[in-house]
Amino acid sequence: MPAAAVVLALAGLAAAQYPAYTGQLLVSPGSNAGKCLDAENRDGAPVKIADCNGSANQKWSFGSKSHVVKIHGNKCLDVKDGVNADGAKLQIWTCNESSQNQKFWYSFWDYTLSWEGKGKCVDLPSGDLSNGNVAQVWGCSKENANQIWTTGYLASDPPNTSEVGQYGTNQCGTQSSQSSNCQTAWINDVDDFCLWAPPNGGEIGNTEREVVAYCTKSGRGTRTFPDGTLKGAHFVKTPDYVQVTGTGDFTKIGIISGDAGGELDPHGADGNGNPIGGLVYGNTFGHNLQYHEWTSFMSATEFCFRACTGPHAAQNCQHIYDVMGCRWNMPANYDAGTFESCDADNAKPMGIYGTSTWYQGVKPTPAAHPIPSSSNCRTLPTVASGPVKRSHKRRAFSHDN
Repeated sequence: MPAAAVVLALAGLAAAQYPAYTGQLLVSPGSNAGKCLDAENRDGAPVKIADCNGSANQKWSFGSKSHVVKIHGNKCLDVKDGVNADGAKLQIWTCNESSQNQKFWYSFWDYTLSWEGKGKCVDLPSGDLSNGNVAQVWGCSKENANQIWTTGYLASDPPNTSEVGQYGTNQCGTQSSQSSNCQTAWINDVDDFCLWAPPNGGEIGNTEREVVAYCTKSGRGTRTFPDGTLKGAHFVKTPDYVQVTGTGDFTKIGIISGDAGGELDPHGADGNGNPIGGLVYGNTFGHNLQYHEWTSFMSATEFCFRACTGPHAAQNCQHIYDVMGCRWNMPANYDAGTFESCDADNAKPMGIYGTSTWYQGVKPTPAAHPIPSSSNCRTLPTVASGPVKRSHKRRAFSHDN
């Protein structure tokens, strides 16, 4: 995203300190989207870590004007006894708009939830993901991964639309259709992934806010790739992300011939993402896990898609290098004629060179990082559309690349 766009977006949305997603939301520590903040329906109930299950104990609502975080209809996130000290525990209490103990601001730019005017942020004690660990407040620090909190939905319980201004839907059902406007994508393996493309044809740069999901698998309510679309695909699983790269004839899914393409991510210039309301899920790091950080480039002939998890997700799925394209952002195998699935090492984060960070537009432009080593590869003769498998465990691999 160009720096000027960032400045304008921040200026225009300074007051919008609540999640871009709408409705009742799961709140998860940034290091694991399979865990959620959970509180029973009673005054004084501790706000604790639990496995995400989508129950009423985990559905939080953020007030756009009242600066409160609600649950169970009339309970609010509350600092116990209003103690303004590091380590003060969080609970829920009957909402009281005049109570400073219940005033919180959420930043969708850095995923922090801060106690208004106190210099304290909601914090996961010691980064401990054990069920029952009670959340606390602690001095805010952008370097503290324990203060990152993502918001989202269970894959089995998405809203009709997840963001204001959304073109399509996230309630996609199971009936695939070439006229579907589903904006929920999946990335699981070389033969089970989705890409974004225009709903009615066009250039990526002109339709990035509206693109819909095209997938290799039917059964998730998306569009599917027409035969002959994919010419090569290379999937890797690393310790912190999954990635698929390759080539194809994407005029078959509406991208205009010759389009050099553009970048898609969950942020965009205004925090709503490209596409607005686009959700991404997968099964590699947990069952039906939502990826809160992902980045993709699409052109008429080439694609790349990376979805990240863990405490370094934002760094590994950086989205500010939007004119640098696939091969600079995601150095990998893009060869046509090969369809493979491998284990791989993490790539070096895009834009990071030793202790320095390069920013788009600064001369000279550094070379892309080297392609990470891979192993345990398996190959397929081709990838064609087929029904989704209800068990998504990747096969054991038998040989090195």
